[in-house]
Amino acid sequence: MTSTGTSAGTASAETKGDCGPLARELSGGVLRLTLNRPERRNSLSEEMMAALQQALDAAAGDKAVRVILLRAEGNVFCAGHDLKEMTAARAHADRGRAYFTEVMNRCAALMQTIVTHPRPVIAEVDGMATAAGLQLVASCDLAIASDQARFCTPGVNIGLFCSTPMVALTRNVSRKQAMEMLLTGEIIDASTAREFGLVNRVVPADYLAQVTAKYAETIAAKSPLTLKIGKEAFHAQAEMSLADAYAHCAQVMVENMLARDAEEGIGAFIEKRAPEWTGE
Repeated sequence: MTSTGTSAGTASAETKGDCGPLARELSGGVLRLTLNRPERRNSLSEEMMAALQQALDAAAGDKAVRVILLRAEGNVFCAGHDLKEMTAARAHADRGRAYFTEVMNRCAALMQTIVTHPRPVIAEVDGMATAAGLQLVASCDLAIASDQARFCTPGVNIGLFCSTPMVALTRNVSRKQAMEMLLTGEIIDASTAREFGLVNRVVPADYLAQVTAKYAETIAAKSPLTLKIGKEAFHAQAEMSLADAYAHCAQVMVENMLARDAEEGIGAFIEKRAPEWTGE
């Protein structure tokens, strides 16, 4: 369902390849990570989580990467954990306790990597995002959905409450809306997801790749240092009291003002010219 095309004007791919279940393409500072197991509903299998974690870790230290775009092949963005893998672990002597613990911890680490990543991460959602797949969307900094996208936390229907997806969900939508989704397990459409605050925009499916590319390109043109500083401060202050948040962000502003990129950006603005970012 998701188009693999990019908008006009996007530079040709600098690197392109396939790492197991994850396709990667770096172009113009935008790293596109595509979940590439549509026959398995792009589930967060051990293999998929390992590939995503490796790609995100590598991108954190790659100065060529300015923005990360997370997308998927097929008509399911991500169906959550691989329940066949999980069920197979019940044959273990401990009925799967150690395996379940490892998988949940790895998934939690992956989601936190997205939140704390120095690069902005944008979800491009076309199709269904369920359970940990919804968690993946909610963990991203921005989410752009096609009008064909659907979202749900259906664990309650199979006796498994979506407790870890709940962490990301409740940091995006109101408590009443989160509980509605968690308790009923019902599917919400893209427009409802936007009303809830789970996604930023809803666009026709044919324009999804073009719109998300525009978002990514716009953000990639900013100072990478400024984006890193801002993203860190955003999440830090959100957990603080009002007074602590202002004290913290005031200090962040001071340090930001001392950065070379801020000096360059302000100078360029005054001189009415385009800034030249160095990331310092």
